Amino acid sequence: MKLLYGTKNPSKISVMEKKLKQIGIEVTGLDSLNTVIPDVLEDGNTPLENARKKAHAYYNAFKIPVFSCDSGLYFDNLPAHLQPGVHVRTINGKYLTDSGMIRYYSGLAHKYGNLKAKYKNAICLIWDNSHIYEAMEPSMESSQFIITEKPHKILKKGFPLDSLSIDIKTGQYYYDLKEEELEKMAVEDGFLNFFKNIAVLSCLKQ
Repeated sequence: MKLLYGTKNPSKISVMEKKLKQIGIEVTGLDSLNTVIPDVLEDGNTPLENARKKAHAYYNAFKIPVFSCDSGLYFDNLPAHLQPGVHVRTINGKYLTDSGMIRYYSGLAHKYGNLKAKYKNAICLIWDNSHIYEAMEPSMESSQFIITEKPHKILKKGFPLDSLSIDIKTGQYYYDLKEEELEKMAVEDGFLNFFKNIAVLSCLKQ
């Protein structure tokens, strides 16, 4: 019941690990392989295209069951040329660090006011060459939230925009919410349902 999660991001691995543990799936990340990890050019136009590219690259390299995810960030109140989409970290061709992301997105909020945002998410799972499952469903989208100008004092590596994120319902920063509420937001239920519903789950239980 072990799956390779095609990422090196420890924060992403941790939250997915907690979510999938509920249905008996153990998650490991790329760094656990102790081998050379292929570079994947994430030049797709949608989150699903990028998730697919990563999953195929890692499956072809390691020949073990693997899934990859990707996200795009979309704002209600930004002009089209400023929509990050799948290029959340790469702005004008430059890859941003966590601190660079906070500076850039807080700058947008300073210029345009609080930004109403949503993540659109996708996943591709490759069990073997004959069993490939993928989805980019509305159930995988995040709830709308606010990106604001002033960052929270808490910053978690790998999730810089959470420091700028405000829950619309409560008006609170994400990091001022109760831990159980944060965990619900960390991985949308659509991902859990994806693993529950696909036929490959029967293989994982063997």
